This record gives sequence, structure tokens and C-alpha cells, in this order.
Amino acid sequence: MSTTDHNEQDPQPAGQPDQAKKSRKPRKSKGRGAGECSVFYREDRDQWIAQVTVEDSSGKKKKKQTYHDTQKEAIAARNKMLHELEQETLLTEKDVTVRRFLEDWFENVQRPPTVRVSTYAKQRTALVKHILPALGHISLRKLSPDHLNRFYTSKLNARLSAGYIRNMHFLLRKALDYAVRTKKVIQNVCGQVTPPRYSAPEQHVLTEEQARHLLDVAQGHRLEVVLILALVTGMRRGEILGLKWPDIDWEKGVLYVRRTVGRVEKHGMVLSEPKTAKGKRQITLPDFLIDLLELHRGHQLEARQQAGSAWQDQDIVFCSSVGTFMDPSHLRVRFLKLLRNAGLSHMRFHDLRHSMATILLARGVHPKVVQEILGHSDVSITLRVYGHVIPSMHEEAINKMGGILKKQTGEKERHDCQNGCH
Repeated sequence: MSTTDHNEQDPQPAGQPDQAKKSRKPRKSKGRGAGECSVFYREDRDQWIAQVTVEDSSGKKKKKQTYHDTQKEAIAARNKMLHELEQETLLTEKDVTVRRFLEDWFENVQRPPTVRVSTYAKQRTALVKHILPALGHISLRKLSPDHLNRFYTSKLNARLSAGYIRNMHFLLRKALDYAVRTKKVIQNVCGQVTPPRYSAPEQHVLTEEQARHLLDVAQGHRLEVVLILALVTGMRRGEILGLKWPDIDWEKGVLYVRRTVGRVEKHGMVLSEPKTAKGKRQITLPDFLIDLLELHRGHQLEARQQAGSAWQDQDIVFCSSVGTFMDPSHLRVRFLKLLRNAGLSHMRFHDLRHSMATILLARGVHPKVVQEILGHSDVSITLRVYGHVIPSMHEEAINKMGGILKKQTGEKERHDCQNGCH
């Protein structure tokens, strides 16, 4: 620590005029290192200045100053800043509004490739449409738990889903973690707020009988093989639409999930890798599905010849009429029409994945196997999502165990009886 200016340890005694106060001029220090400090008087402001040299988030040294009416107050302020600097709680950045901070953070820290393009687009919509209009005008350092609680409540009243609100909460928490690290705020107020409880959307799954009926109705339809692949493998819509012919090993009879595709606002059709390492997986295909895929490939070659020069060869398994990626919205429309033709209730295409998992678990397939097929990062996710199926498995296991013990107990009683007869 550098020596403070003007005998700062001996402030002017109370009741005596500070004759030297008006004549003192600010002393400017050059090249000071972080942590160096001073207290001095500024005649033009008629105030005492407490000053500490700090480093901002970019490593650049700058002076942090506070203004006071007395030298004693300035010394106390300086000592407090030095303590906060030592504890790494001293704010080194200028205060800004929530809007200015979030826009800068989102465009310079959060943008791709840090996050997936699809994630970035969804977060950008939430930021522009909801977060900034409600919170953007508030000073970043004055943002409080009450602000967030009122914001979440207003969005619930506007009938936004709890899941969507929780995603906005996690986005704010991540941004404010960065604000804490860069000394823009002292603490992350998101830690003092509990977002609305998430309730998973209701699953509409098909029974085995309904799944067979749907496939009967879809026989010969353009989506027939798509539906069979979804029900057999549990692949997600984006994984199926992103499938390419080189991803299929015809000799081994396996399929490799390597990518997913989806439409992103202002970006068009976007290819990306699966969300987790487990998402990249190998799935064994039954012989009948291999045969159907080969037949589908033959039909695609015919379509290619009909399209002529309009065809864009991208090796896509389930493509548009000109060889490009099929738009997910087109798939959705055709799928819903098939459901109506089959007399089945409305459901999402993703519910075919749930149907497959539910049927397998109900059939007694081990959850770990189902997890590997679905590409869940951990079996706990499988158990949480499909926990409604597990009780019946528990009952079956208990009955089996009971049968084993009952049999052993019966054998022991017969053995004891035989021993007693001798």
C-alpha cells in the first residue's frame, strides 16, 4: 500500500478550521499497481477523494474513486475498498442497465459456438420478447429478487409455461454468474429466487395394439418407414430427419445416430450434433426394417430420376421431393393427418419415442438397455421420465421373488416332515 497524501492518519481536530484544506491540490499518481491507494482533497469539488487502483475484467488498471465531505470518511472508505479488494468483492466495473449488460453478454459471450445455434435462437427470442422489456430498464446493481419474482409471476399470469419461465431463469442465472466473475455485481440474485416448479407435459403413448393399428393405416404412405423407425428405435424427430445413407451399415444391420436437424428462426434448417455424448449412438435394426429401408432407397432413386436437375443429392434418407432436408412442420402435418385417419387421439411425433420406451419397459426390458437405445446421458433420466411404468415391473419382480421363496419354504417343510417320520 502506498503512503496516503496529506497526513491522512491525523485528520484535522474537530472545531479547528481546516486552513490547509482549500490550498491542497489533488496529487496524480502514475503507473500505480492494483491495490495502491491514496486519499486527497479536490478543491474544485470541495471534497475528499478515496482512491484505489484496481484491474477490470480485461486486466486493465484503472482508478476507483469515492467522494466524501471529510478526510476521516475518505480514509474509512479507502480502507473498506482495500478490504473488499482483498476479499475479491470490490466492484471494478461501472454500473450499467440490465439491458446493456445482457445484450453485451449475449452477443459476445453466449453466442455460438459457445451454445448450439438452435439454443441461441430460442434464448434470443426469450431475451428480446420477455426479459428485456420487463427488466431492461433496471440498474444491474439494483436488480433484486423482488424484480425477478414479480417478472416470473407476470409471465405465469400471461400463461407462459413453467418450463419456459425456468429456462429464462437459468439464462439470467448464467448471465449474472458472469457479472459476478467480472465484478459488475457482488452477488447473483437468482440464487435467492425459486422459479416456478416444472411439470413435464403429459405423455400420450400408444399401446402395442394402437401402434400396430397406426402402422396398418400408414402402410404404403410416404411416412410408413419413418413411423416404423421411430417406434422401433425411439429416435427423435431431428435425428430421423438428419439421418443419411452412410449412417446405415447394411452388413452389420446397424444404424449410427450422428446428427440432428431442425428449423431455426432466421437460420433455416440447421444441422447439429446430438446434445450429449450418449446421443451419438449405435442402434441395431431388425431384419424387416433393413429390408424396408432398402425398399425405401429404391423408391427414392425413382423420385430422383423424376426430379431431374432439380434434385439436390445430399444422401438424406427421408428427404423432400428434391432431395433436401424435410421440413419438420411438413412431417408434423402429415403425421397428424395419419392419426386422424387411424382414429387415434392427438399426440406429438415425439410421443412415438415415449411409446417405444413404455412398451419395452412394460415388456420387462431392463431400463439400462432402454437408456442406451434412447441415448439418455444417464439411466436416472430414463427412470424419471418413465417411472410410471416401473411399479408394474416392481410388482412382477416381487411376485417372482415370492414364488421362489415360497417354493424353497415348501421344500424345507417337506424335508422336515420326512426327517420327523424316520
